[in-house]
Amino acid sequence: MKYEKLFSPITINSLTLKNRIVQSPSHMIYTTYEGYVTDRFKSYYWKRAENEIGLIMTGGCRFDDSGCVYGMMSLSDDSFIPGYREFTDGCHQRGAKVGVQLFHAGAYTKKENCLNGAYPMAPSAVRSGFTREIPREMTLQDMEQLIEKWAAAALRAREAGFDLVEILCSAGYLLCQFLSPLTNQRNDQYGGSFENRCRFPLEVIAALRKALGPDYPLTLRLAANDLVPGGNNLEDAVRFAKLAEHAGIDAIHVTAGWHESKVPQITGDVPRGSFAYLSQAIKDAVSIPVIAANRINDPVIAEKLIALESCDMVGLCRALVADPRWASKAKAGEESLIRRCVGCNQGCLANIFQNKPVQCLVNGTAGRESAFTASRRSVKKKLLVIGGGPAGCTFAIAAAQLGHQVALWEKTDSLGGQLTAAAAPPGKHEFSFLPAYYAAALKQAGVEVLLGQSVEKEAISSTNADSIIVACGSHPKALNLEGLDPQALVSAQDILLGRRMAGRRVLIVGGGSVGCETAQFLAREGSISPDQFYYYSAQKVESPEKIASMANSTRRDIAIIEALPRIGGGYAPGTGWPVLADLKRLGVRSYTEAKILSIRDNRLRLEYTVRDRRLDQTETYLADLEFDTIVSAIGSNPCTQVFQQLQQAFPTKDIRSLGDCQQIGTVLSAVQSACDLALKV
Repeated sequence: MKYEKLFSPITINSLTLKNRIVQSPSHMIYTTYEGYVTDRFKSYYWKRAENEIGLIMTGGCRFDDSGCVYGMMSLSDDSFIPGYREFTDGCHQRGAKVGVQLFHAGAYTKKENCLNGAYPMAPSAVRSGFTREIPREMTLQDMEQLIEKWAAAALRAREAGFDLVEILCSAGYLLCQFLSPLTNQRNDQYGGSFENRCRFPLEVIAALRKALGPDYPLTLRLAANDLVPGGNNLEDAVRFAKLAEHAGIDAIHVTAGWHESKVPQITGDVPRGSFAYLSQAIKDAVSIPVIAANRINDPVIAEKLIALESCDMVGLCRALVADPRWASKAKAGEESLIRRCVGCNQGCLANIFQNKPVQCLVNGTAGRESAFTASRRSVKKKLLVIGGGPAGCTFAIAAAQLGHQVALWEKTDSLGGQLTAAAAPPGKHEFSFLPAYYAAALKQAGVEVLLGQSVEKEAISSTNADSIIVACGSHPKALNLEGLDPQALVSAQDILLGRRMAGRRVLIVGGGSVGCETAQFLAREGSISPDQFYYYSAQKVESPEKIASMANSTRRDIAIIEALPRIGGGYAPGTGWPVLADLKRLGVRSYTEAKILSIRDNRLRLEYTVRDRRLDQTETYLADLEFDTIVSAIGSNPCTQVFQQLQQAFPTKDIRSLGDCQQIGTVLSAVQSACDLALKV
C-alpha cells in the first residue's frame, strides 16, 4: 500500500512537518539521575530521527522538584541547555523535528522521587490511588510560582533547540487533577464548577503562550476520557479542548485514561486504534491538528485513521521502541520487515515501575543503539545457530547485521518456537506476527535458514562453523498425580496449540502466567466470541442485557490450583492485571497455598489456605473438586540434550547455549541475552 496521507506534510503553527508520524512521549530513564542528557539518550532518539519520523516528542521533562518521577530529563535550570542543544541539533541533522513535554506529576509524584527536599503537591490533599500517598494542597502562591517555572522551562526548551513544547494534561498528572472533581476539592476560584477546575490549566497555557510568543508551536497532551468512575468523560474533554484552543494551543495530542484506571489502554488485548474515537471527537470540535495515540503499530491502521479524518497525525510510542525503522520501512513498502510491538509492556512499562531503563521484548537493541552501530565486525566468523525460536532468530539476525556469516537450523517446518502457543491466549495475538518478521528479517540479513534440519555430527562438521549457538528451547515439566487417568491430563501447551480439547470442568495446576493465560483461553472459549457479540448486538438477537450477560460468563467451570500464596506471580510489574481481572469477570476460581491430597473417580481432594491480611488471620480448608480435564502448567525444563551432545562430539569447538536452553526465562530475557551474545561472540 502507498501511505499517501501518512507521508504528506502538515503544519503546526509555524512548524512544518514532513509527515504525519509523531513519536509519542514516553519515560525511558536514559538520562542521568539529575536529568542531564547522555549518549544513550541521544543515540536512542537519533536512531529514530534518521528513519523518517516527522516529529519526535521526548519523554516528560522536569521543571520543578516537587513533580518529577525517577530518572527523567530536566530543564529546571540553564545548566541543562547545552546538552539538549547538542541533542536537538542531532535530530535536525537527521531530518526530524523534535519537541519536549513539560511534566508535573502532582499527586502522582512519590515522596521518594522529589528532589532537593520538595514535597508532592496537588490541587487538594486527596490520597492518590496511584502512589497511595497524600500530597499537600497547593496554595495560590504555589500555583503562581509553578506557572513561572513552567514558562521559564519553555523558554529554555526553545533556547535548547526544541521545535515545540507540549503541556502534559493526561494520564492523571497535575493538570488532570485540577480538571477532575475527584482530586480537585478546592473551595476557591480553582475548584468546584467545571469552569473553575479549568482555570489553572488555562492559566498555564496562557502563560506559556505569552512567554513563547504567537508563532512558536505549543501543544497539549490531553486525556479525552479519564476512564475513572466519577472522573471526566469525553464530553468534558471536548469542552476543555475548545477552551485550550482559544487559550493558545496549536495541536492536541489525544490519549485516554489515568494510571489508576481499570481499563486497559496499551496492552495487547486492546484492539489496534481503539481509542481513535476520542481523537475523532476532539477533531470534530476544534480547528487545530489532532494526534491520535494508543495501540497504533500498523501503518495500514495509521493511514486509515487519517483517511477517515479521525485524526490529522498518529502518535506511535512503543511501536517505535520495538522498531526504530517503522516509518522508513512503511515508506519503502517493507511492511513484512516491521518488527511490531506486541503490547506486552514487559520491558517498557514494567521496567519503569521498577525504576529501570526501558528495554523491549522484540528489540534487544533498544536503549543501546550506539553499541550495535559501532560494533560491526572487521573479522567475520562462521556461526551456526541451532533453534529457530525467539532467542535463535534474534541472535542470528543481530550477528549477521554485525557482519558475521550465519546459518540457522530449525528441526520443525516453521520458525518461532513457542510463539505459536504464546499467541493463543486472549490479548496475545500480536505474538503471531513475530515468526513472519523473523523469516523476512533473516532473509534480509543474509542468514541461511534450513527448516526441518536435524542435528547430526557429520552435517555439523561440514559447516566448518567457528561457533555453534544452541537455542533449542524448553519442554513442559511432567506432572505426576497418583490415581489420575492419563487421558484426563493435558499440558497447557497442548491446549493452546489446539492439540487437545478440554472438557467443561477444568482444573489447572499452576497459577503462574502460563496457567492464568490458559485459564483465560479456556474461559473465553466457553463464552461468546467478539464476532458473535457484534452479530447479536447488530441484529438485536437478544436484549443488550442478555448479550452482556453472555459475554461476561463462561460455560466452563474452571479452577486454578497454586502452591504459592497468590496466582499471577510470574508477571512483570503492571502487566498481569488485565488477565487477572478477566479471570475474575468470567468466574474462574483459584485455590492458593494448595496441596493435592488425592484423586479418585474424576474428583480431586484439595487442602488450601485463605489469608485475611486485614485481620492477619489464616484459615485452612478442604475442597472436593470434580473435573473432566486437568491441565498441567507447572513450568518447563531446559532442552539441554543437543548442547551436551555437541560438547562431547566437538570438545575443542566454541559451543554456547542460549535462551531457555540455557536457563528458563521469558521472551524478553531470551531476546536481550541473544543480543548480548551477538556483541560478544
